Amino acid sequence: MSSSETATDTDAATAEAPLRDEGREATLAQVTEVFGDAIVGSHIRPGDDLWIRVVRDSWVDVHEFASRRLGCTYFSFLSGLDWLPSPFGRDMDSQEDIITQGTEAKELPPMTTGYAGGDTRFQVFSRLNSTSEAFGITFKTDLPDDDLSVRTLVPVFLGAAWHEREAREMFGFTFVGHPYPVNLYLPGAFEGHPLRKDFPLLSRRVKPWPGIVDVEPMPGDDSADGDGDAE
Repeated sequence: MSSSETATDTDAATAEAPLRDEGREATLAQVTEVFGDAIVGSHIRPGDDLWIRVVRDSWVDVHEFASRRLGCTYFSFLSGLDWLPSPFGRDMDSQEDIITQGTEAKELPPMTTGYAGGDTRFQVFSRLNSTSEAFGITFKTDLPDDDLSVRTLVPVFLGAAWHEREAREMFGFTFVGHPYPVNLYLPGAFEGHPLRKDFPLLSRRVKPWPGIVDVEPMPGDDSADGDGDAE
């Protein structure tokens, strides 16, 4: 067998082998060793990121562990996820349906979740980073449909306070123990939670997106002059 054939075979075997990320695998192993069955899902994208989904009761504990034992002392953000497929579709599509078909009826696709999976419609997720080791972890936890609450992260990361306030008003989550659970953006009498998929964006239902109707011709578009075909 020639050296070129050997090199080709080696390259092919390398290409077929799954990528590994030993650093993130070791981090996941550390978390799993401590929390065991509390880790209900995980995903590693080699060379890029790590997602870990935990049971709700371990939400605060896993953040404290990551901060003290893994060096993830930088709190990046916290937010919410609503995996319900929007009953309105994309708003631009919905407006097109109204104009061309006179209906907004859509068959909803099945609910699917992202990295590390999920068992409920709503999740809380956060991002922690290590400033010394240059890696991060995205933590997620499921919120039961009949109890959209989870313990606050404020005792571990003071910076979580504003993020939890935003998630509270935008998704309707309750962060148990939060020291100041008041709205950041919306007036106190506002009803509903704008980042839920079933919250109707009424302004876009009343007025279509620009460009869907009454499209203005571009300069130099002779076909819009009404004189027939362009010369």
